[in-house]
Amino acid sequence: MPEFSVISGATVREIITRDRGEIVQEVRRTYLDHQAGKTVNPRSYFLRFPDKPDSRIIALPAYLGNHHDVAGIKWISSFPGNITRGIQRASAVLVLNDYETGYPVALIEASQISAARTAASAVLAAEVLTGGRVAGVVAVVGAGVIGRGILDFLAAQDWELGVVTIYDKVADYASAMAGYTRSRLGYTARVAGDLAAALRPADLVVLVTNSGQPHILDPEAFAPDKVVLNISLRDIGPHIIAASSNVVDDVDHCLTADTSPHLAEQAYGHRDFITGTLAQVMLGEVTIGAGAPIIFSPFGLGVLDLAVGSLVYRKAVDSGQAITIPDFFAETTRW
Repeated sequence: MPEFSVISGATVREIITRDRGEIVQEVRRTYLDHQAGKTVNPRSYFLRFPDKPDSRIIALPAYLGNHHDVAGIKWISSFPGNITRGIQRASAVLVLNDYETGYPVALIEASQISAARTAASAVLAAEVLTGGRVAGVVAVVGAGVIGRGILDFLAAQDWELGVVTIYDKVADYASAMAGYTRSRLGYTARVAGDLAAALRPADLVVLVTNSGQPHILDPEAFAPDKVVLNISLRDIGPHIIAASSNVVDDVDHCLTADTSPHLAEQAYGHRDFITGTLAQVMLGEVTIGAGAPIIFSPFGLGVLDLAVGSLVYRKAVDSGQAITIPDFFAETTRW
C-alpha cells in the first residue's frame, strides 16, 4: 500500500531551484508524450464566483503515461485582488494518485510547480522557435512571479541576453524586477516607460500579465519573425493573432475560455491561423513560414503539472524531505 506524503513549499522551491534544467527536459518529454497520445488531459474546470468576476479556482485533472504512469489533479486559484494585500495572486495544491490502486500518494504545494512548468514550457518554446539560446532584447510585460520565473529559467539554461526590458503598469514592480534581473541573474535590465517602447525593439517578447481582455491592438506591435511568448493568453487582439504564425500546446485546449486565439476563431470562423503544436514543431511535422510574428500560446496542460510534480515527489522521497503521514487512510482492507 503506498504511503501518503506531504511536500512543503520550501522543499518544492529547493528542488526546483536546483533542477531547472531537468524540469525543462521533463516538459519536453511530456509535450512529445502528449502529442503521441500517451496522456489523458481533460478540459480544465473553472469555478467562478458571482461577486468576484475576476477570481477563479481551476481544476486540472490528468493522466501521464509512458515512464510515469501517474494520475492527479491540480487545484489552483487566481485571485488578482491578493496583489493589493501584498500576497501572491495564485495558490495551488497538487494531488498525485498511484496508477495501480488509484490511492492518493502525495499532496504537494503546487503554486511553484505551476510556475515552474509554465516557465519551463516558455523557455523551451523560446529555444525551439528562435533556434537557439540568444536574444538581443527581451521584453517582459508584467513584473510578477511568472515573469521572474521565466527569467530564472532563461538564466539556468545559459541564455545570452543583450538587455532585458521590463514593463508593468506599476512602475515600482518593474523597477523591482529590473533590480532582481541585474543583481541575481547578471543580465543588463532596464524599465520601459510604456508598452510600445518595450515591444518595439524586442527580439523575444514575454507576456505575463493578468489582463482579462486584449490590450495589444496595434497591428505593428510585433515585428515580423520575432517570437512572442503569449503566456497570459489574453493580451493580444484577435486580428494580430490571425495575421501571425501561431504555435500552441494543444489546439482544442487553447481555443477556449476567450483566449486570444479563441477570440480569433470566434471573429473569423476558422482555425486556419494555427500553424501547429510545439511538439509538432519539435518533431519537424510543421514548419513556420517567414514574414510574420511567431506567437506561442500555451493554455497550460495538467500533464505538465504531473510531470514536474512527479519529479519533485521522487526527489523529495529519495532525499527524506517528504513528510509521511502515518495512518492517513484509517482503513484500507475490506474486512
